[in-house]
Amino acid sequence: MSNKRKESAMIVSQEYIGADIYSMWIQTEEIASLAVPGQFISMYTKDGSKLLPRPISLCEIDRDRKLIRVVYRVTGEGTGTEQFSELIKGDWIDILGPLGNGFPLDKAEGKKAMLIGGGIGVPPMLELAKQLDTEKVLVMGYRDEQFLADEFSICGNFYVATEDGSAGTKGNVMDAIVANDLSADIIYACGPAPMLRAIKQYAEEKNIVCYVSMEERMACGIGACLACVCKSKEIDSHSHVHNKRVCKDGPVFLSTEVEI
Repeated sequence: MSNKRKESAMIVSQEYIGADIYSMWIQTEEIASLAVPGQFISMYTKDGSKLLPRPISLCEIDRDRKLIRVVYRVTGEGTGTEQFSELIKGDWIDILGPLGNGFPLDKAEGKKAMLIGGGIGVPPMLELAKQLDTEKVLVMGYRDEQFLADEFSICGNFYVATEDGSAGTKGNVMDAIVANDLSADIIYACGPAPMLRAIKQYAEEKNIVCYVSMEERMACGIGACLACVCKSKEIDSHSHVHNKRVCKDGPVFLSTEVEI
């Protein structure tokens, strides 16, 4: 039985925190109490021409105050994300969630965990960093401008990679891992496919258990439309081929279960 709820929720705050990056806190009735790190919500625009909602990862969950935080990138003019960025405190938005499966926190118990985020895969790692009660190494990769760095720096040993070399290690997250001689017993990662592919290979070479959150573009968010499938080693019971639906079966997978 699904725990997802559709709510009309109020915007508590919204701010611009980086190049095309916005942070929004949303007041919920039930979603915050049900959500776990690694899940996402679908956000609906008020534009009738955009029938499908936009899937946005959860960045923070405040169960006590029934709040969720999403940090997202505006992807262009006239897009759903641009419309979200124009919302202000007191506005209302329809949301559906929590969706997908989250990161398995129990697998890190008593282990050293490495959390790796790249680009817009950085935000979902923050709530995971807050909830994991174990030794943590945090490696976040940015094109240039950093965001959420202050929040990460208080959650564990924090390392940065930037493509332009403006902060931390010049290059990508794997460059930062090598440059700082980092190691861990378990890896959690979220980011673009090339990054996840490199991390999956690294984890297999080092024999490290690794969980990846896939960033496929989702449409329905509930597993019906098959627009966000990824290749898997097992045959999917829904489509009867070697596919998994990122929104329904994921977005978090054990790295050895999927092809990236």
